[in-house]
Amino acid sequence: MTNFIPLFPLSIVVYPNEKLNLHIFEPKYQQMITECFEDKKPFGIPVVINEVMNDCGTLMEIVEISNRYPTGEMDIKTQAIKVFEVLEPIHSIPGKLFSGAIVTYPGNDENSNQFLKSKVLLSLQILHKMLQVEKPVRKMEDLRSYDIAHEVGFTLQQEYELLILMDELHRLEYLKRHLAQVIPVVAEMESLKEKIKLNGHFKNISGFNIK
Repeated sequence: MTNFIPLFPLSIVVYPNEKLNLHIFEPKYQQMITECFEDKKPFGIPVVINEVMNDCGTLMEIVEISNRYPTGEMDIKTQAIKVFEVLEPIHSIPGKLFSGAIVTYPGNDENSNQFLKSKVLLSLQILHKMLQVEKPVRKMEDLRSYDIAHEVGFTLQQEYELLILMDELHRLEYLKRHLAQVIPVVAEMESLKEKIKLNGHFKNISGFNIK
C-alpha cells in the first residue's frame, strides 16, 4: 500500500508502539500537527543522520495535544505505528508550509525465537549490571527487539539499521552481536577504572628475584 503523509524529519529513531512526547515550536510543524490532529491523520518521522534525511522512518499517530501556548507552540503525545519507506519526496505542497512524501509500508515479520530472545535479554542484564543501570523487570514473552533497542548503547546509525530490519529474528541477531561486542569493552573499562583507583596508593607487590 502507498499513500501520502506529511513529514517531520528528526534526528531520532522511533520504534513501532513507542510513545513519544514532542514540543512543537516551528510554524510549519504547528500547521502540520494541527491539521493531522483535526483530520485524525498520521504523520511520519524520517530519520535524519549527519544532516541527511534517510528513506525510512516511523508513522506516528497523535494521541493528544497536551498544551497549547499563546505563541502557537504546543506539547503533543504521540505513538509510533509502523515503519515506512519514502518512494517520492514532495517538497512543495500548495497552501502548506510543510512537506511530505509518497510512502510504502514494508512487511514486518514479528515471529520470534524464545531461545535467541533469552540470550539477548541475559546479555542485556549483564550489561546493565556492569553499568549499574536499574530497569524494571519485564516478562520475556511480552518483549520485542524494539522494546530494548534504546537500552543497549546503540549509536543513532545503529538504531536506524535495526529499524530497517523487517524481520524480528534478524533484529534479535543484530542485538545479540552488538551486546557480544560491547560487553567486553565495558568490562575492560571497568578494569581500567579499578587500575586508576589504585594509582597513588601503596602497592603490595613482590620483587622479582634476579639469579
